[in-house]
Amino acid sequence: MTEVSFYHLQRVGLDRALPKLLEKALERGLRVLLRAGSDDRVEALNAALWTYDADSFLPHGSKADGSPAQQPIYVTADAAENPNAATMLVLVDGMTAEDVGAFARVLDMFDGNDAEAVEAARARWRTLQAGGHALTYWQQTDSGGWEKKA
Repeated sequence: MTEVSFYHLQRVGLDRALPKLLEKALERGLRVLLRAGSDDRVEALNAALWTYDADSFLPHGSKADGSPAQQPIYVTADAAENPNAATMLVLVDGMTAEDVGAFARVLDMFDGNDAEAVEAARARWRTLQAGGHALTYWQQTDSGGWEKKA
């Protein structure tokens, strides 16, 4: 059974919220696979992770950088790969994963200001719940932190 956490973005966008969660994952010694909705989105996230904070560094890469097995965080649009042997999967842009059970932890981050994204996240929740996974729901606070709701 995989632990799946849904992160409801409302106050702070993905480009600001994601790096903080990735920092925590690396602090815990996890390798992360970040799946995005398109190659253009991979490039945008890759750039955002380099520039989100002048005082921080998140070691990461994508296909364009090469050496995927060396990347603690690997950013991809390919739904079938895990080239860095990640134990944590982060899904953005409404991505789904057939291989949820291959990871110890999954984060599903969705835009709470987009009604279609919220409904799609609810559908993913129901599917994963039916699959027997342990689910939690995190909502953003006014300050951009996270509060566990379910």
